Amino acid sequence: MPQIDYFFTTLSPYAYLAGQRLEEIATRHGVGITYKPMDIMSLFPRTGGTKPSERHPSRMDYRAQELPRQAKKAGMALNLRPAFWPTNAAPSSYAIIAAQKAGGGDVGALVHAILRATWAEEKDIADDGVIRVALTEAGFDPNLANSGLLVGAEQYAANLEEAVGLGVFGSPFYIVDGTEKFWGQDRLEDLDLFLSGKL
Repeated sequence: MPQIDYFFTTLSPYAYLAGQRLEEIATRHGVGITYKPMDIMSLFPRTGGTKPSERHPSRMDYRAQELPRQAKKAGMALNLRPAFWPTNAAPSSYAIIAAQKAGGGDVGALVHAILRATWAEEKDIADDGVIRVALTEAGFDPNLANSGLLVGAEQYAANLEEAVGLGVFGSPFYIVDGTEKFWGQDRLEDLDLFLSGKL
């Protein structure tokens, strides 16, 4: 069965705007997904990128126009300047890693709940209570917010190294079977076409 490695950060507005289309595509094609949250702020300098706070004003002006357009296209609420952004992405990432390892719930729903908390609900995804609610709503034990800390930290670091090695440079980033790469939520249609054998 083909496999999609999904590299992302829980800070990414573009990962949020992907919604759960990746999961829908994977279900349609019978493809597995491995969720790989990573430290995007450490990824950028290693792959030629720039942190948002250091980008040229022209790039940030474009971002301020593009994000609302993409949200409108997707029919999704979006707060362009969330109250809790940027925040510490590690706790939410550790919880996703622990939940994926534990199984029994819906990892895609968990990821989307965490992203939605930042970009539509004005919540701090570094807050233990916010993470616990997201875990519960996605069908996981809320105690994974604590119990998965060590394993989560190790895997989070490993995901970053793997991302650099595979040529990942942004979020969301999808890799099919370790070779075919798609960057951005606006390439999900291309991913779908590729899995259909049309690209």
